[in-house]
Amino acid sequence: MTTPKIKLKDVHKGFGDKVVLDGVDLEVAPGESLVIIGGSGSGKSVTLKCILGLLTPDSGQIEVDGEPIVGIGRAERERINSKFGMLFQGAALFDSLPVWENVAFGLIQGERMDRAQAKEIALEKLAAVGLEADVGELWPAELSGGMQKRVGLARAIATEPEIIFFDEPTTGLDPIMGDIINDLIVKCVRELGATALSITHDMASARKISDHIAMLYKGKIIWIGKTEEIDSSGEPHVDQFIHGRAEGPIQMELRRL
Repeated sequence: MTTPKIKLKDVHKGFGDKVVLDGVDLEVAPGESLVIIGGSGSGKSVTLKCILGLLTPDSGQIEVDGEPIVGIGRAERERINSKFGMLFQGAALFDSLPVWENVAFGLIQGERMDRAQAKEIALEKLAAVGLEADVGELWPAELSGGMQKRVGLARAIATEPEIIFFDEPTTGLDPIMGDIINDLIVKCVRELGATALSITHDMASARKISDHIAMLYKGKIIWIGKTEEIDSSGEPHVDQFIHGRAEGPIQMELRRL
């Protein structure tokens, strides 16, 4: 039996009286691309932060390659995190560094690589996301939103990670640029042979970049299956969400003015 690349077992997390994760069970197989969908406040980002070690679950277990990671020490956490790449929602580039140095950040700071060698790899990764070498000399503020997202993707793959996380990868992009980013994600993940875990509420993106989709609702995974099976899920919450219908079991909390 293959050991899951990522495994969550009965994970709970709350903030004060607010329960965000209420017993999340999830497995991501090696080489799989899993997308977690769900509305705002459903717990998608908290799930990601618990895996990354930015938050500690109140209870439950998280494993990476069969190794429990909740509550591990700093050195162990750094070793686990060295397996990870991350594309942040807003690209999250460092304004004070040129583009190439943003891409090479993990190589220089994390792996202590020589700057010249790191720059060479950075330019290779920029080429992999369709950006010319001269873009490497620009500053993040000189880039469009779509170009910033590409640079963020180049940084995510620069260390050739085993696992890549994508946080709302198409947020803030027009539909065409969003589709280009989706194509690049699929290409880069496939070429690396990486495992991917993404969170999004963009169904066009979810369908394109995933093998499997899981839906998080009120802190629980209420459905998981192959991407092509989601239209026949038979789960009314899933059906309402993927078709963007106002009417259904998911009731938005509207404040009356």
